Amino acid sequence: MIELDDLDRKLLGALARDARVSTGALARRYDASQPVVWRRIKRLREAGVLAGRKLELDAAKLGFGVTVFLGVKLATKGRVSLQDFETAVSAIPEVQTVEHVLGMYDYRLRVVARDISDFERVLRRRIMTLPGVGDVEANVLLSEEKRPGPIG
Repeated sequence: MIELDDLDRKLLGALARDARVSTGALARRYDASQPVVWRRIKRLREAGVLAGRKLELDAAKLGFGVTVFLGVKLATKGRVSLQDFETAVSAIPEVQTVEHVLGMYDYRLRVVARDISDFERVLRRRIMTLPGVGDVEANVLLSEEKRPGPIG
């Protein structure tokens, strides 16, 4: 674990909100020099705290207006390997995330669809036909507020 000071936390919070912000803008915002900010960010990246950059797409603007979280319980854990299920479900383009979890379900999936009837098609024709799928529980996303998470 890396030790973080107040400036590190401020930089992480700012970068979590907008990873495109320049080191110069961060330096001005937090009353530090640009080289100091650059070195801090470099240190955080080398320590693995900043684990890369990714492009975030707006699913709704691309025509995918429905997001559903699926809890999936495998019916026969002994006869179907987890890897087989993960490989098969990861090949479905509408499945945005695959999380192996502990609890009532074995997996939590984030699925996008154009509308509810499109989601039903994805569920019936793609997800329910995967190897080992047993019980499934669906939760439709109503709204979402993205938070940077704890920084400390």
